[in-house]
Amino acid sequence: MAGRLKQPTGRYGGRSAADRRAERRGRFLDAALQLFGDSPGFRATTIAGLSEAAGLSTRQFYEEFSSLEEVLAALHLQVNDWAEEAALTGLATMDGQPIAARATAAFRAYAANVTGDPRRLRITFTEIVGVSPRLERQRLERRSRWIDFICAEATAAAERGEAVHRDYRIAATAFIGSVNGLLHDWQAGWVDAPLDEVVDELVGLLLGILRPAGWRPEGQ
Repeated sequence: MAGRLKQPTGRYGGRSAADRRAERRGRFLDAALQLFGDSPGFRATTIAGLSEAAGLSTRQFYEEFSSLEEVLAALHLQVNDWAEEAALTGLATMDGQPIAARATAAFRAYAANVTGDPRRLRITFTEIVGVSPRLERQRLERRSRWIDFICAEATAAAERGEAVHRDYRIAATAFIGSVNGLLHDWQAGWVDAPLDEVVDELVGLLLGILRPAGWRPEGQ
């Protein structure tokens, strides 16, 4: 189908068309999280199957989305938004604290969020990969946001004298790759360690980037 059907307007049962549409969209995304993130996976899911799982019709599907790829794109952004919100919340609990405490809080909150539901991890690291150039661009753009997040914290730490002054973009890119790979392997059962130990290893890796061997804080 080339595009979405015309949206209904007005109120029904005391609820606006916008409210009903938001509810339908949420039901489709909830169903997609289950089907894409568990079984049968994105590539084996059909529009009819997703609509049935959401308890809605295919007509209602096309009122919200133009394709299953568009659903996956929306779900990928939602999962990343949840993780980003968790990391920022963790960071906020350590406002004014040293970089080690800030990094630990942020990554512990992030890791708990993405590993707390294996379906989210699969959406982020598996199902989104290789679907289309559009989704690959979206995946890399969201990764860039995490790189910006790391760079901002690293630069702020350097300005406080807690880290070396440098361009952190390449190092942050490498670090994000390590985070994704380690958490994916941990969730898959290939890393025999508690999550806190995995997070501590990642924080140690980050602090090693911020404070390379031989570096000393200014004035020491």
